[in-house]
Parts: sequence; structure tokens; C-alpha cells
Amino acid sequence: MTTITIPQLAEARRALEEPLFADLAGDVGISFEFFPPKSEKMEAQLWDAIRTLEPLGPDFVSVTYGAGGSTRERTHATVARIQRETSMNAAAHLTCVEATKAEIDQVAEEYWAAGVRHIVALRGDMPTLGQPYQAHPGGYENAAALVAGLARLHPFEISVAAYPECHPESGGHDVDLDNLKRKLDAGATRAITQFFFSPEAYFRFRDRVAAAGITAQILPGILPVSNVAQTRKFASACGAEIPAWMDRLFEGLDDHPAARQLVAATIAAEMCRRLYAGGVKDFHFYTLNRAELAYAICHMLGVRAKPSEKVAAA
Repeated sequence: MTTITIPQLAEARRALEEPLFADLAGDVGISFEFFPPKSEKMEAQLWDAIRTLEPLGPDFVSVTYGAGGSTRERTHATVARIQRETSMNAAAHLTCVEATKAEIDQVAEEYWAAGVRHIVALRGDMPTLGQPYQAHPGGYENAAALVAGLARLHPFEISVAAYPECHPESGGHDVDLDNLKRKLDAGATRAITQFFFSPEAYFRFRDRVAAAGITAQILPGILPVSNVAQTRKFASACGAEIPAWMDRLFEGLDDHPAARQLVAATIAAEMCRRLYAGGVKDFHFYTLNRAELAYAICHMLGVRAKPSEKVAAA
């Protein structure tokens, strides 16, 4: 008589279960983040990504803003062009770093005048990596103050940041939650999480948020890994943990970009599927200005291209 072990039973169950991505309803909301280009070549890549992802009908797309306003003009130009030339709602990142309240308010007024109604309000990081944050003497001292300032200017839709695995400078989950609550109480609409690489990190955070009485939408931020070294750098800076098993999966793929893309898509798609099984119906993708991975994952989640309103009108 053959004896079947517990691990063998578990593997047999996996083999017989329904495929993870079979006939999903596509009942999810999606959004994408881009960064402003530094050259003509990067601008072409960005707009290729925008045009590729636009037919998926995202709820909004956001554009990042460099430390100390280093990309202020490029961010504004990119956001304004998205708002003007596409069917998507553009959201502009805005930080407190190295600017007075008057300067930040002026930027916000320029966005409002350009038809932009959504701001991602962030404290921001100092221009020098590792430099402790210092509020500008005449500026907004933190993200909650920035949210309150924006809310006084116009009825902006405002998104803020959240940290499932703790902000590196926060000192703990309770401090993080108190800060998140202050931002939402000041007028923020929703929170977008820093990226993470395990569904459990998000689910534990969601439970803490609910226990704290926070009812606002908490969008999970998804980073498909297109560049492993860059992702490790990002993760160390923001306190996100890269699981050892995931690190091992990318070993030996430095010289195999196509294989690396497949591995990255598989990892991110499976995590999104597990989040979906846990009741998550909205996803925010950090695209790094590349469309392929985000598009593939959205497709696997059942999202299909929609005809562009502007294209249809033309």
C-alpha cells in the first residue's frame, strides 16, 4: 500500500484546483503611477506606456514629483498633457520639501487652472538620500498640514500615502496609523500604500486600519519587478521586505531580461490574485513608465481594453 504524505496531498490539491485566473469577472478598479521623463527618449517611452494602458480605463493615473521640486516643471507638463490629450484623469504628486506654503499653493493653483482635480499629497523626502526630513521654515510641516492647505484652496480629490510595513522613520505601526488618520481627517479621500510583496502584509495592515476606525479606501500599491537591483534599493529606502524566496527566484536572471519579465509578472499577478480572493477590488500599479507588466496583470485579473472616448469621438 502506498502512503501519501501531507506535502504530497497539498501538491495534489493544487494540481486539481481551478486555475488561479480562470474566468475572472474583471470587476476591479485600476490606477497607474508614472514619473516625468528626463529626455526625449524617456518621454517617448512614457507616452508609449500611457497610450498602451489608457484603453484599460484606469480610475486615474498619477505622476511623481522629485525631492525639493527637482522635477516640478516636468511633472506639471506631464500631468497637464495627460489631462489635455487623453481620456484619463491625471493626479499630480505634491510634496512639502524645500518650498514655502505660498510656493506650494501656487503649484496647486496652476494644477487647478489646468483642469487637474486630483492631488497625491506627500510629505516627501529630502534631496540627499538618507538626510533626515526637515520642514521648510515657511512651508507645510507634514503631509496632514499639506492636505489641509490643499483642501482650503479648492475641493481637490486628495490621495495620501500609507505604509503596510511601517515608514522607516515612524517608530511603529501605531504612529503610522495615527499619522494616516490625521491626513484623512484633514481632508484626504483615500490612501495608496507603499509597495509590498506578500498579501499578508496588506491584510494585516487592513485589519489594523479597520481596528483604528479608519473607513477610507486603502489602495494596495503593486510594484511588478522589472529591475531587481533597483527594487532592492527602493525597498531598503521605504521599509518594504523582499521575501527570501522571491530574491532567490531572480537569481541568475541578470542577463535574461525576457525571463526576468516572465518571473516578475508571475509573482505580481499571483499576489494580486490572492489579494482579490481576500476581497481587494482596486489596485494601484507602480509602472516605472513601462506598460507590459501592468497590462499583463490587469488582463489576468479580467480587465479588458475599452474604446477610448476621444478615439471614438474622432
